[in-house]
Amino acid sequence: METNTDIKNIAMADLIKKQNLIISGPCSAENEEQVIRTALELKATGRVDVLRAGVWKPRTNPGGFEGAGGKALSWLLQAKKLTGLPTAVEVATSKHVEDALSFDTDILWIGARTTVNPFSIQNIADALKGTNTTVLIKNPINPDIKLWIGAIERLQKVGIENIGLIHRGFSSYGNSEYRNAPLWQIPIEMKRLFPDMPMICDPSHICGKKETLLEISQKSIDLAYSGLIIESHCDPSVALTDKEQQVTPQQLVELLDAMVLKTISTGKKDFVDELNHLRAQIDCFDDELLALISNRMKVARKIGEIKIENDVTVLQASRWNEILDRTIKKSAGLDLGSTFIQSYMEAIHIESIRIQDSLNKMK
Repeated sequence: METNTDIKNIAMADLIKKQNLIISGPCSAENEEQVIRTALELKATGRVDVLRAGVWKPRTNPGGFEGAGGKALSWLLQAKKLTGLPTAVEVATSKHVEDALSFDTDILWIGARTTVNPFSIQNIADALKGTNTTVLIKNPINPDIKLWIGAIERLQKVGIENIGLIHRGFSSYGNSEYRNAPLWQIPIEMKRLFPDMPMICDPSHICGKKETLLEISQKSIDLAYSGLIIESHCDPSVALTDKEQQVTPQQLVELLDAMVLKTISTGKKDFVDELNHLRAQIDCFDDELLALISNRMKVARKIGEIKIENDVTVLQASRWNEILDRTIKKSAGLDLGSTFIQSYMEAIHIESIRIQDSLNKMK
């Protein structure tokens, strides 16, 4: 006989598979008034499926607001009663799991800092054993696909079946266009490995700012993600955490209205789906190749500057032969033809010479 908990878990499992699912709410639950007001405004939009809020906030540096803690769960429960929206919170320990479930939280998500730690994942998995709660797993903070897969496997091993994935980007050293680099090829590979598992994009944490939310949201939908998790606050200007990336409920509506939902119509759906999946991977790899080549050319330019300072010729034949030989040898085990590699490296070399030669002309 199905219990109320069983019915809820089934409903949540179906919900996270909904196409164009929208999860939204404040980065942090700061006080009861803020949570209730934000929830009511989000409900009024008619566009939000799940209310999210951070209760326990792992911050990079000490001294910042680290969440209101367990007392905020009662605020979320009250918001749920007022709006009818299911609730979702992040958990990082077994105690978080216990507390969240005791306040009828519908969906739990595991943050990037937790996914990176197998001990923490196992601790959460043990606490969830026998519940079949719906769990969303964010990618690990570093680009390690095996850790992401390992988190899934640990939860599955204790009987958790209702699992979804959240792509929130990956930390990278140095300046970047995004707060966390998307590295689209990694979630795309996860979609290939787990085709029945919903993939939800978290543009808020990828972007770190409002200005690029539409771009990342649209790209994720173009890549057939199930939905979005976007941070929304009734008044972002006074938010205690991540105010730069949060939007008001009205701004959320404007963002969603600006998106273009695309469909594909052909006679062979499986063929088209697979073709688009592979093309998406190629597009992402091409974007990364361009970025890598650009960085390589920046280094080539610096080498050119040093050569000019020391009156050294641009062309260094011995160095070029060394690069070519090493690259061809490394490519032997990568199923890449030596002719292709030589042509590719020659194009790179010619561009490097062009850049360095242009410095001479500017001298």
